[in-house]
Amino acid sequence: MSSERLMVQTLFDLVRRYADAHADQSGVAQTPVPGLSMVRVLYPGALQVAINRPLVATVLQGRKLVTMGAETFDLGPGDALLISADVPTVSQISKASVAAPYYALILELDLAMIADIAAAIGLPHGQGGPISVERFDPHVEDVATRLMQFLNRSGAISVLGDGLLREMHYWMLSGSHGTAIRRLGTADSHAQRISRAVALIRAQFAETLRVNELAEAAGMSISSFHQHFRAATTLSPLQFQKQLRLIEARRRMMAEGAAIADAAYAVGYESVPQFTREYSRLFNVSPGRDLRQTRVGTSGLQPA
Repeated sequence: MSSERLMVQTLFDLVRRYADAHADQSGVAQTPVPGLSMVRVLYPGALQVAINRPLVATVLQGRKLVTMGAETFDLGPGDALLISADVPTVSQISKASVAAPYYALILELDLAMIADIAAAIGLPHGQGGPISVERFDPHVEDVATRLMQFLNRSGAISVLGDGLLREMHYWMLSGSHGTAIRRLGTADSHAQRISRAVALIRAQFAETLRVNELAEAAGMSISSFHQHFRAATTLSPLQFQKQLRLIEARRRMMAEGAAIADAAYAVGYESVPQFTREYSRLFNVSPGRDLRQTRVGTSGLQPA
């Protein structure tokens, strides 16, 4: 077996063992490393809508379809999906089984770390679309393997974890995904400014949205903010907030067993009929039917 193939197999084995032991009901296995998680899914599933933070998701086994706008990406083992902006995606795990589950390794990008590294090594400003797919970089894979080996050793993670995360971000910035990632670290760029507004919406999505406050957070006029927000996320601020509310309501119902009305009120809706209409429009199924399908195993939560 070649050294490259051995490294791939080693990482897969580490991810498989950790995910098998720690995956929750939705298939997500969180780790003690900030932003690092794994996904384990046993069956192909229904379409799922999400607004992900900037991240890199690498498929290690199985297949997944991810659609943004008119573009669809078919991801298989070794494919690394970069989402470099808070954009809505529709995804579906297309190949998974009890004998050969779908496994993926997820790293949420640290924007401050990206900016610091880009400035330290003098990288040029980046550009590119919000989603791209490349083969998993061998340098990133090497760091990920070393990081995975320390997950059950809290002392090693506390001492070495930040350094390994920094090294992983360095190789991603230097690799094939680099130009798209670098735009996240460009000081005072439109991407950075809009990310501040997005963080505010995420923190207060259940509250009444005031566009002037979001524009102020981004340091833009209201008209400029609307233009750049839609360019970065493909949505208006109000549409973005609405999708966040509906996605969080669905998570509460599916993962926590919340009643439909309780989930609707918790995310800021004042009318259950309005919630039901907008939920059905986004997910293509009513909340009640979605719950029934999930309970009998014909639907399920699928993280990015």
